[in-house]
Amino acid sequence: MRTRSGSRYSNGGGEDALVGQKRKRAASAVAGECACCERRKRPADGPDYLDALPDDLVLSILTKVAADSSAPADLLSVHLTCKRLNELGSHDMVFAKASPASLSVKAAAWSEAAQRFLKRSADAGNLEACYILGMIRFYCLGSRSGGAALLAKAAVGGHAAALYSLAVIQFNGSGGAKSDRDLRAGAALCARAAALGHVDALRELGHCLQDGYGVRRDPAEGRRLLVSANARELTLALSAAASRHAAGVVVGGGGGGGCPLLSDFGWSLPEAEPHAANQFMVDWWWASDRCAAQAGGKITGESGVDGDGAELRLCSHVRCGRRETRRHEFRRCSVCGAANYCSRACQALDWKRAHKVQCVPVDRWLLGAVGDAQDQQQQQPQ
Repeated sequence: MRTRSGSRYSNGGGEDALVGQKRKRAASAVAGECACCERRKRPADGPDYLDALPDDLVLSILTKVAADSSAPADLLSVHLTCKRLNELGSHDMVFAKASPASLSVKAAAWSEAAQRFLKRSADAGNLEACYILGMIRFYCLGSRSGGAALLAKAAVGGHAAALYSLAVIQFNGSGGAKSDRDLRAGAALCARAAALGHVDALRELGHCLQDGYGVRRDPAEGRRLLVSANARELTLALSAAASRHAAGVVVGGGGGGGCPLLSDFGWSLPEAEPHAANQFMVDWWWASDRCAAQAGGKITGESGVDGDGAELRLCSHVRCGRRETRRHEFRRCSVCGAANYCSRACQALDWKRAHKVQCVPVDRWLLGAVGDAQDQQQQQPQ
C-alpha cells in the first residue's frame, strides 16, 4: 500500500517517481523564471505610446499644462522629461498660453535665462509676459524704449494693467522731460483700463474728474467712479476671502491688515496680493538699496541715482515698486511733503493703509487740539 506522497515505500518505482516529480518542479520553476523575464522585458520591447500620439494632441496637453501651471518649475519639468516633450514644449503655442503664475519670476532669481524665458513668451504673444518684462525693463533695467514697446504691445492686446501703467507714464512723463507729460492721453488710457475692470485705473479716473486733471472737471461723476472703485474692490476682496475660506485659511485675523479702502465700510479683509511685476520691482529696489548700503555709498546706473547724481525716489505705496526716471518726477504729499506718489490711486491707497497716521501735520493737529482743550478748561470759571 502506498501513501499519497509515495515516499514511504521504495518498491514499485517510488524513487523514480520522486526523482521525476523533482525534475518537473525544477523545470516548471525555470519556465516560470523565463516567463517572468519575458513579462519584464515585454514593455521595453513593446510599442511606445507617447510616440504614437500625434503632435497636435501632445501640444494641446502641454498648452493645458502651461495654462494651469502654478510656478515656472512646472514648465521646466516638462522640458526635462524627454526629448520629444522638450521639443514640443518649446513651441510658441505653449509659451503663448503660459499662466501668470508660471511667469512670476522672482527678483532674487533674475538671470539671463529668466529674461530669455520671458522674452520667448512675449514673442509668442503672451500679453502677461509682455507686461511683466516691459515693467522690468522700463523701471528696473533702464531700457525705457524697449520696456515701453512691450507695454504698448500688451495694451494693444487689451491688457488692463498695461493700459494703466502707460497712463501713469503719460501722467508723469516718465522716461523723458517734464514737458513730455500728456495728461489727456493718460486720462484716455485710464478710461480704457477702467472699462476692462482695473480698479486702480477706475480710482485714478475718478480723481482726474474731481480735479479736472486731463479731462473736463466733473466732481459728481468723479465721486461716482470712486464709489464704484470701492465697490469693485469689495467684490474682489470678498471673492478672494471666500476662496481662502474654502481652502481652510482664516480670514480677517487680528494679525493682518485689512483691505485699505474698505475700512470706511467696516470691513477688515486681507489686502490683495500685489501683481508679480510690482512685487518684482519692490524686491529689486530693496536688494539694490541694501547692496548700496553695504557698499557704503550709492550705486549708479540701475539704482536710484540719475545721471546728475541726484537720488531718485520710490513711490511711497509699499506695494507699487515704481521709481522715478528723473528727479522730482513723482508728486509729494501736499500736507507733509515727505511721501511721494506716482499716481493718485497709490496716494489714496497709502493714505488709508499707513500715511494717515504717519503724516507729520496730523500729529501737530492732534497736539494742537489737546492744547486748545486744556486752554479752554483753564479759562473756564472755577
